[in-house]
Amino acid sequence: MRQIRPELVGHPDRLRWNARYGGEFVPSFAAHPLAAAALAMRLPEGPVLDLACGPSGSALLAAEAGRRVTAVDASDVALGLLLGEASRRQLDEMITVVHADLHNWRPSQRAYALVLCTGYWDRALFAVATSVVAADGLIGWEAFTQAALRDHPQLPAEWCLSPGEPTSLLPAGFEVLSEQDAVTGSGKRQLLARRQAGSARARS
Repeated sequence: MRQIRPELVGHPDRLRWNARYGGEFVPSFAAHPLAAAALAMRLPEGPVLDLACGPSGSALLAAEAGRRVTAVDASDVALGLLLGEASRRQLDEMITVVHADLHNWRPSQRAYALVLCTGYWDRALFAVATSVVAADGLIGWEAFTQAALRDHPQLPAEWCLSPGEPTSLLPAGFEVLSEQDAVTGSGKRQLLARRQAGSARARS
C-alpha cells in the first residue's frame, strides 16, 4: 500500500477494521451472495465499484469475470490482503484499490456496470452510488436494519437502515429486482436494483 494519508492515520474506522483484519485473521475471499447474483445477471459493459470492500471476494469474482474493479475501504490492511490475493490469482491489473474514508470519498468515474456495498450504510454515499450506475447497470446493497439494534445495541443508529430503506431512497429510473431481509436473524436487508436504460440519468 502507499503511504497513509495524514487524515486517515488515526481515523477510527481505519483503526477498528485494521485490528479486525490484522493478526491471525484469515480471509475466505468468498464472494458475497449478492455480488454473485448480480454478476450472473445481464450487465452492460463497464467496471465494477465495490464500496467498503474489505478483503473482498466479490471484487475478485468480478475481476475473474473480466471486469475492472475499483475497491474502496478505510482499512489499508484489508486492501493489502485483497491485493495480495489478486496478485496470487494474477488479477492485480484488474483491481484498483482506493484507501479512503467513505464519508468523504467520491468516485471520479461516472458510469459503473455494477455498484456493490455489502457491509456499510450511509445515506449520502447511497445517493452518490446510485448516481454512478450506468444505464442498464445494477446496484447491490446490504446493510443492517434497526432490528439489528436488539442484538447489537452498540451499533450507532445512523449505521442502520430505517423502515423502507434503501428502496425508498432510489431515484427515479430504477427498477427494484429484489429486496429482502435476511432470514438468518442477522438484522440485515438486501437490495438489488437496475437503472432502466431509458431513465433521465442514462440519457445524460
